[in-house]
Amino acid sequence: MLTRILAACVGLPLLLAVVLFLPPVATAILFALACGVAAYEMLWRTGILKHRRILVYTVVAAMANVMWSWLRACSIVSEQTLWLCALLGLFVYFCALFCELLAAHTELRFTAVCVALFSGFVYPFLIGALVRLRGMDGGKFYILVAFLLSMVADSGAYFVGRACGKHKLAPIVSPKKTVEGAVGGVVCNIVFLCLYTLLLNKCFGFTQVNYFYAAIYGVLGAVASIVGDLTLSVVKRQVGIKDYGNLIPGHGGILDRFDSTMLVAPLTELLILLIPFAVK
Repeated sequence: MLTRILAACVGLPLLLAVVLFLPPVATAILFALACGVAAYEMLWRTGILKHRRILVYTVVAAMANVMWSWLRACSIVSEQTLWLCALLGLFVYFCALFCELLAAHTELRFTAVCVALFSGFVYPFLIGALVRLRGMDGGKFYILVAFLLSMVADSGAYFVGRACGKHKLAPIVSPKKTVEGAVGGVVCNIVFLCLYTLLLNKCFGFTQVNYFYAAIYGVLGAVASIVGDLTLSVVKRQVGIKDYGNLIPGHGGILDRFDSTMLVAPLTELLILLIPFAVK
């Protein structure tokens, strides 16, 4: 526990320094590297697909995916050019995977190739929502919403679950998670996001705020956090590992730390586009 807390005390300020005080490209580079590591963890560390060439293809695809999100968020190139590049990149990546599948005959399982597709395309696109949020007008404040929704829900569920958790939420996948902890995570999310909305209104010039929308963010964010966490926990149980890696002391690997963010980030992006809770 002490190691986990110390790592958070060091890592969280560094993360916030990058996303809040450096240009958006720094956020993109940070999460591009993180998604490259996540691809390695999902394919190699789990033992699902120890294939060097496919690993290289997937790491490159994952990093390019996140940088594409940065290009789109910052409008550096035209929309048409962006989508053309995306289609070309996906086509090349898919062809490379399918050629490896054909070359290996029956030695390479199609399900393993699907895991590569998840690692090189799906996961980095979902995490790339953080980069797209950072590129928005007021992006410094919006990206914090994604971190708040995932981290507060996780912490609230943990401490409430330890204090009064009795009913198991997913006993096979994650024995320590409880229904009471999940409810605690929802309540903590609502409270913290309403307080954050108040802070934006009083201190940072967001004149149009909606506390009801903030509460909706809190509820949906907590649910997305739990689903993302449990989804990647299922994979760990199926392959028989405790953590995806040991990059972050006390927390595990990138996939362990950003499991809930996988769904919370794109959910936050959608909600801000559809029902913004705070606007300058």
